Amino acid sequence: MSRPILVFDSGIGGLSVLGEIRKLLPQRQYCYLFDNARLPYGELAEAELISGCVDLVVTMAKQIDAAIVVIACNTASTLVLPELRAQLTIPVVGVVPAIKPAAAISKRKHIGLLATPGTVKRAYTKELINHFACDCQVELFGCSELVLLAEAKAAGLAIDVAAIKKLLQPVIYSELDVLVLGCTHFPMLKPELQQILGDDIELLDSGEAIAKRVKSLLQYQQEPTASQQADSEWAFYTSEKITEGLKSTLAEYGFTQTAKASTSVMT
Repeated sequence: MSRPILVFDSGIGGLSVLGEIRKLLPQRQYCYLFDNARLPYGELAEAELISGCVDLVVTMAKQIDAAIVVIACNTASTLVLPELRAQLTIPVVGVVPAIKPAAAISKRKHIGLLATPGTVKRAYTKELINHFACDCQVELFGCSELVLLAEAKAAGLAIDVAAIKKLLQPVIYSELDVLVLGCTHFPMLKPELQQILGDDIELLDSGEAIAKRVKSLLQYQQEPTASQQADSEWAFYTSEKITEGLKSTLAEYGFTQTAKASTSVMT
């Protein structure tokens, strides 16, 4: 049986990245870890975010003997990668907003980044824009509310499209033609976002690029056959409990077993 790929996020957004990785590596074993007790990350102080993420991810990676760690959270990726790489001997992959491809395909040379306030204000984001989109007008839109709406959708609750439209008013009234989804939660709302924004705005996320990077890093590891796969895959959370609706969504992504991260032991 292969060592698992550990995918981490603050909530269910990382499932959008995990889904892309599984397309390229369908026979691998996966473990999903989400820190929903501290959601949304975009509103946490940097020191609090870093210490909590590092402790949680390092502990889980060692517990399950992970082959690779994917930090499927844009906000966390801007802060925790150096410390994680210092403490772990396995590859650690982060998420980068798709600024470069957005700038390349924009015909109007007018793009936008929709992300959490934390990602929008990071110096790292500004560096990406200066390096890859210096020939474009780039508008930044910070929004944490969409994270909570994506979580609600994953829990099986009805989504108020009118509420999303209200949040997107600054995007609607811009003249951009490419919008980067700079939070892994946002692809979970892609049907609603596209419905509101229309086909004139192309939505880009980093899921496919991250999947290709993970496959490249694992190319020298033998991929297991179907008979070697685990009978079940685990998802771990940090809140006291999760809803049945969320369990159902996790099961759709292959995670039929769930438990609280701080007290659970995989068997």
